[in-house]
Amino acid sequence: MTAAPVGPAAPVPAPAAPHIVWDWNGTLLHDIDAVIAATNASFAELGLAPITLERYRELYVVPVPKFYERLMGRLPTDAEWLVMDEAFHRHYWVAAEDAGLAEGARELLRDWQQDGLTQSLLSLAPHDKLVPLVRAHGIDTHFLRVDGRTGPSHTTKAGHLVRHLAALDGTGVTAGRTVLIGDAVDDALAAAHVGARAVLYTGGSHSRGSLESAGVPVVDSLAEAVRTARELAG
Repeated sequence: MTAAPVGPAAPVPAPAAPHIVWDWNGTLLHDIDAVIAATNASFAELGLAPITLERYRELYVVPVPKFYERLMGRLPTDAEWLVMDEAFHRHYWVAAEDAGLAEGARELLRDWQQDGLTQSLLSLAPHDKLVPLVRAHGIDTHFLRVDGRTGPSHTTKAGHLVRHLAALDGTGVTAGRTVLIGDAVDDALAAAHVGARAVLYTGGSHSRGSLESAGVPVVDSLAEAVRTARELAG
């Protein structure tokens, strides 16, 4: 029996390259001081006692109405939530004008891009406010895509990340080689929801203990976050 001729082997597809999805508030933007100032300014309007940074980090959770439930002992009514949300954002966007990027963020974004790797930015901050602020910091050209929130503020990041990755279809980005770098347990939950990895940074809204409960790597600097992302997606 004559053996069938053997043709050239089918080409093996190149593996997808690592991709970082960056969170904005509390991660790339070091705005925790602005957050505390806005929180306490809005609390004063509502007759609530001020909160310390340590207490904030212990109690903070997404969706945000659950955070107020931890403070008040009950969920705010819809009317109360609208007042709280409006008051916080009114004070926050004034305070955020003085917030700078986290230590090393600019260089890390540049170096990742220069290595031929891709990154994008995903935030629950309002899209119409996020984009001009990212551009004002001069880092918008490092990202394949910048997506802020366009729906209600009392939401989580999981569905937002699904839509974000879908919009990156055709760029070579895959969930399995994507690492989300953020500062909240909600970031880890969103990554798990789509089959991506997560690294959580202690410079933002959660305490280290809260972050460690997510069961993903927790780091104290963005440089360490990027090193860990390389390892996870490698």
